[in-house]
Amino acid sequence: MKEPKKLNDNINFKQETAVLVGLISQEQTEEQTTEYLDELEFLALTDGVQTVKRFVQKLSHPDSKSYVGKGKLEEIKAYVESRNVDLVIVDDELSPSQQRTIEETVKKKVLDRSMLILDIFATRARTVQARTQVDLAQLQYMLPRLKGMWTHLERQRGGTGTRGGSGEKEIETDRRVALKKITSLKEKLKEIDKQNAVRRKNRGEMIRVALVGYTNVGKSTLMNLLAKENVFAENKLFATLDTTVRKVTFNAVPFLLSDTVGFIRKLPHHLVESFKSTLDEAIEADILLHVVDISHPAFEDQMKVVNDILKELHCDNKPVVVIFNKMDLYEQKRFDEYLPAEIKTSLLKELRESWIARTHDNCIFVSAIQNRNTGELRQLLFKKVKQLYLERYPYKAGYWQDYEGYTEQATEEETPAP
Repeated sequence: MKEPKKLNDNINFKQETAVLVGLISQEQTEEQTTEYLDELEFLALTDGVQTVKRFVQKLSHPDSKSYVGKGKLEEIKAYVESRNVDLVIVDDELSPSQQRTIEETVKKKVLDRSMLILDIFATRARTVQARTQVDLAQLQYMLPRLKGMWTHLERQRGGTGTRGGSGEKEIETDRRVALKKITSLKEKLKEIDKQNAVRRKNRGEMIRVALVGYTNVGKSTLMNLLAKENVFAENKLFATLDTTVRKVTFNAVPFLLSDTVGFIRKLPHHLVESFKSTLDEAIEADILLHVVDISHPAFEDQMKVVNDILKELHCDNKPVVVIFNKMDLYEQKRFDEYLPAEIKTSLLKELRESWIARTHDNCIFVSAIQNRNTGELRQLLFKKVKQLYLERYPYKAGYWQDYEGYTEQATEEETPAP
């Protein structure tokens, strides 16, 4: 497989540019719109697209024809034409008629949030299962948008929003063939699910622990620390699509640790449905480690998104440990360098006590990148895993009675929590 082009690899290569479009409505405040557009810009960057401007419209609800209204759409058209912008990216899922209206007006390729996420998934999918899931989600998304799609694809060849494998190739035929392909992909996923179920069954009586959380919160970095593995981790959204499972042993007590795909707000419904099989590791886990980027200004909203999706997957009743990650960034953002140490310590203590109360003492504060407080995390995880063995497989746990607790000493790199 060829490596993707870098900006300096070829002087003829031009990075795609885009304008972002958001809406302030009855359901979405100005502050939320700004935050969502920040995330949309990060999504675009992950997909290799540079954002050059944002357009925000205030409406009680999205315009049924043009999403932002005729006047704002003309403003967007004028800017796109004057700067020769490649893409218009909208921070909501557009109806087929809204997308056609915007495209016919601006004469450029138009992506909504769902299509952008699907495009990222198409570039990140590596295994047969992930590629099949992405193809299925793309087909299900494009099926109601077949009208007018052909001239769109003929005019815009390649580039962002037209990626993917067999999915988009099949769409270039007709609705009947697309429906047939959807059926075929669903059958293929069923077979893959059966194979995965057999694999999980063959793992025997072992406690399963799954890392879940919003995208880009540091799950893969924590996986590397806990499992001492070199799992791919990157400061981009959806760096991990395929579930990674590793056997971990703490003081002779073994368990299976899995890293799952990250969640995101406004996640396309088709993706949730298609990736449910990938999330089987979370569904069948005995313990969930909910990783949170506490440095993010809207981390509580991100926690709610994750909890809502877990509820949709019917695994919201499992034991959960909340891991507040990126404490180093939290302190950089919240505390001035001249803040007295005693005040900083007091504020951190107040933060910890507040969340300990809210999670019933099932949370911990770490910095995975700095290996800070990870020894305490291992000790907490060891305690919970061993307790589950005692409850479910006491004949196995009997072999570990000599181990009273997790005894690993903190390494020199590890920094204790304040």
